[in-house]
Amino acid sequence: MGMRALLGLLLAAAMTLAAGAAQAHPHVWITATSELLYAADGSVTGLRHAWTFDDAFSASAVQGLRGASTAAYTREELAPLAQTQVEALKDNTYFTFLRVGERLPFAEPVDYFFDYKDGHLTLHFTLPLKTPVKAKYVRLTIFDRSFFIDFRLAKEHPLKLIGAPTGCEVWLRRSVGNDRDRKLVQDASEDTFKEGGANVAVGLLFIVPIEVECP
Repeated sequence: MGMRALLGLLLAAAMTLAAGAAQAHPHVWITATSELLYAADGSVTGLRHAWTFDDAFSASAVQGLRGASTAAYTREELAPLAQTQVEALKDNTYFTFLRVGERLPFAEPVDYFFDYKDGHLTLHFTLPLKTPVKAKYVRLTIFDRSFFIDFRLAKEHPLKLIGAPTGCEVWLRRSVGNDRDRKLVQDASEDTFKEGGANVAVGLLFIVPIEVECP
C-alpha cells in the first residue's frame, strides 16, 4: 500500500473528527527531529528519525486499537502500525534525502517503533546508509514534493550529530516559502495538486536544508 493510500485510510476518521475541515493540502503535519550517525573513523553511517504526527492523524491511526480505552498505548500495541507506516514510507524513499554531492542510498530501515504521548504519535526509525561515507560536507532535506505532508523541523536541535568528529557544525538554511505561502496553498483547489497542476511540486518551496560541515 502506498503512503498516500495508507494516509487516506487513516485520515477518514480524522476528517470526521474535524467537522467542516477543508480537504486541501497539506493533509498531514509532521514535526521532524533527526540524528546524523557517525562511526568511530568519522564516516557517516546513517540517520535516526523521530517524527511526531499531528493530533488528527494520531487519533485516526490509533482508533480501534483498544476500544474506548484512553490509557497510554504501549510500543508493543503500536508495533503493527509502525511496521505498516515504515513499509509505506519506502515507496517515497522515506521523504529523506542525504547528499554528499550526489544522493546517498539507504539500506532497509531498522529499530522502528511508535510511541504515543499527549495525543500524538511519534515514529522512530533508523535509516542506515548502504555504504558509510567520509565527507566534510553533508546536506539533509526532508520533504514531500506534493505537499500532501507538511514537514516542519523541530524548533530546537532539529539535527543532532552522534559520534561526529570534533569541530563539526550544523547549519539551517531558509526555505523559499513562508507561513503566508502555506496559507495560500491550504486555500488552493485540490485539482491544482494533480499531475500537471500548478501546485504539483509546491512542497519544494518549503524545504529547509540542513547542512553539516566538518573540519
